[in-house]
Amino acid sequence: MASDKNQMDMCHGPIFKKIVIFAIPLMLSSAFQLIFHAVDLIVIGHFAPHEAMAAVGACGTLNAMIVNIFCGLSTGASVFAGRYYGAKDYRKLGRTIHTGMTFAIVGGVIVMLIGLPFVKPILIAMETPAEILPKSCLYSWICYTSLPFQMIFNIGGGMLRAFGDTKRPLYFLSIAGVVNVLLNLFFVIVCKMDVAGVALATAIAHGIAAFLMMRALLNNEKHLRFYWNRMHIDGSIMKDMLKIGVPAAFQSSFFTISNLIIQSSINSFGSYAMAGSTTEAGVEAILHVCSVSFFNASIAFVSQNRGAGDYKRMIKSMQGCILCAAVLCTIVGWTFYLLGEHIMAIFNPDPKVIEWAMQRAQVMFTTYVLIGVMESLNGTLRALGYAFSSMMITFWGACVFRVIWIFYVLPHHRSFFGLFISYPISWLMVSLMNCAVLYFAFRKLKKELAVKQVPSAP
Repeated sequence: MASDKNQMDMCHGPIFKKIVIFAIPLMLSSAFQLIFHAVDLIVIGHFAPHEAMAAVGACGTLNAMIVNIFCGLSTGASVFAGRYYGAKDYRKLGRTIHTGMTFAIVGGVIVMLIGLPFVKPILIAMETPAEILPKSCLYSWICYTSLPFQMIFNIGGGMLRAFGDTKRPLYFLSIAGVVNVLLNLFFVIVCKMDVAGVALATAIAHGIAAFLMMRALLNNEKHLRFYWNRMHIDGSIMKDMLKIGVPAAFQSSFFTISNLIIQSSINSFGSYAMAGSTTEAGVEAILHVCSVSFFNASIAFVSQNRGAGDYKRMIKSMQGCILCAAVLCTIVGWTFYLLGEHIMAIFNPDPKVIEWAMQRAQVMFTTYVLIGVMESLNGTLRALGYAFSSMMITFWGACVFRVIWIFYVLPHHRSFFGLFISYPISWLMVSLMNCAVLYFAFRKLKKELAVKQVPSAP
């Protein structure tokens, strides 16, 4: 049985130190999750033609869209699990755990079955070149079979993070990552399966991670444990979760939809540009680990302290996450840019692919501090219950803006720089709008907490 050492009390003690302790295992576990995709690219880049890498890249955004939608829905479970844990309301906490995991298991299977027939039409609509379409479809079809496993792990991991436990997901992904590496090498080099091989290895690794996550939840301490015989969806809990989760899911899909449109623009530059963009995206994903770790930290710390009713600690939690994210994204981003060509060569040694990859890196790596700040602000908004506001800001500041940029600005500045400069501009716009909403949100919350703390008349 798990003990209290796996949980973290975010309502007492030094905030900055606890944020760092919380975030480090989270970053490492996210890094191992990246191994699933990075090893695919490395093995494909060295042991298959560049068309195979282009095929993987063409469907990467599509696959991410479905996963991001479910991760957005899981945010509602994570927010309320943290809030009830901070308030020591174990009855509602138990209902939240079982509703969230039931949703993950059932919903993952449903989305897998619904999504499989639409893979090819969507890839065609994205203007995927005919020569790589069959491989792109095959890669996506195999990856879709692992959607239930990914949902179980992501939503289960969100539950553990709400309790301050980021260590066990790290252990699970370490094991799954090693299996993924070994199977990639076996399927591609020995079995000559190229795209199908890396997809199958990734799917199996996701299955192992999901099994370990379920095992942990089934053996948690009493108040935090998942019981098969209590598997159900509680109507009132699900309603609360959806108030946060549905806008969060739409918000994730907005980013992804705009990325799908951008992927179509990338495709128009040819297969080498597609391979180069895919290569840079594999490295960029490591940067995303930095920002998303403090996004999750802000959700966990602000949610627990929201449950405890500690206004000042909520403010300090947000500020600590923003500072950590900004510093880390700046240092890692510029380091990756300065060493970019050498890093890209690890993924793909082709000079033409590296040349295209560096064109994207010139914009994305040097401005990534903006997304670090944006993600921390987004996490705080969701933890406070302002998921709808966060969704609308993202819709206008990212999705609509990028679509307008693609159709009206890019034709006059047709280049990779002209395409990707839309990203940092949108990150800045979203961050500024988030700050404005948070200013009023915290003012309102301060008044609400002050009223609750006023003693009633005798």
